[in-house]
Amino acid sequence: MVKNIVILGSTGSIGTQTLDVIRRHRDRFNVVGLACGKNIEKLSEQIREFKPDIASCERQEDAETLAKEFPDLEVRWGAMGLVETAEYDSDVVLNSVMGMRGLVPTLHAIDKGRDIALANKETLVAGGSVVMAAVKRRGVRMLPVDSEHSAIFQCLEGNRGKHIKKILLTASGGPFRGWTREQLEGVTPEMALKHPNWTMGRKITIDSASMMNKGLEMIEAKWLFDVDINDIQVLVHPQSVIHSAVEYDDNSVIAQLGVPDMRVPISVALGYPDRIEAGADELDFFSLGSGLTFERPDTDVFGCLKLAKQASLDGDTYPAAMNAANEVLVEAFLEKRIGFTDIEKGVARVLDEHQPVQDPEIDDILEADRNVREYVREEIL
Repeated sequence: MVKNIVILGSTGSIGTQTLDVIRRHRDRFNVVGLACGKNIEKLSEQIREFKPDIASCERQEDAETLAKEFPDLEVRWGAMGLVETAEYDSDVVLNSVMGMRGLVPTLHAIDKGRDIALANKETLVAGGSVVMAAVKRRGVRMLPVDSEHSAIFQCLEGNRGKHIKKILLTASGGPFRGWTREQLEGVTPEMALKHPNWTMGRKITIDSASMMNKGLEMIEAKWLFDVDINDIQVLVHPQSVIHSAVEYDDNSVIAQLGVPDMRVPISVALGYPDRIEAGADELDFFSLGSGLTFERPDTDVFGCLKLAKQASLDGDTYPAAMNAANEVLVEAFLEKRIGFTDIEKGVARVLDEHQPVQDPEIDDILEADRNVREYVREEIL
């Protein structure tokens, strides 16, 4: 059966790699929807190649340009256009848009009964309880695309219903592994954007450098796999060969290994339950040299990891507040308006001052997100 695919964030790193996987399996996948932000030139190329039924972009003027170029294409724009693209008739919606913008379209796609291939971790960080309740209510699949969560998903295959003792979430350590707080004070955006192992978008690369990304992934794993966040252990693994692992009650550990190539977890999500060729290189064990090493994360230096875990433990709208603050502060850092360590300081201040809403619904989460963004821009930056 051919699967109809919608890709939100098609011009970004994950989106373009998703289309590369699809390009290898034209007999399996049909692209029916594409959505991007402002990269209209790239979107136009993708439309010409994959011929979707619907496409969306951020700005109205760009949508008007696309409509003239592709008169038979349904063209949408703005936040509502992203939602309409997510709702379009498909089998799988792959969400790789950046940040909180991914939450509402994901919920709409779920409500329409679409399976979700999730590469937008903020969806579950900010709205995990609401999103997973919707997944259960509609009976759809939530298929992880993040490499670590895909690894956990694969380690659980064949062991459904078995009690998990611990999830082992690996982290590369980013470009500043082993650095001191004093060294981090001098970090520039150019330095932080040089990840040692992975090619990713700018925002997620900065999150990896601060280790906030691993905190967000802990929260995502909590919701995806229904585990207590205290049962998720982060392992710094500089080689990025083991992408994560699961420890069971008998102390057996099952791990997923491979070269660091996002096309593998993308192919797992799109092809599920089948395994399909992804274009990634084979893992050459004989070339690993010094082997595989592991370290404890230094949360005294990389405090964002500690802040994320505490936000999850506090619950309610704390994770949404933390995520909103981080998004605004990372953007400010990339624009060189604040220093690298100011990201962590700003997030900590927001969490200290946040007034949470208990048992939040989607409107509460979105309001908390808006309020925190406004607060950070007016009071911190």
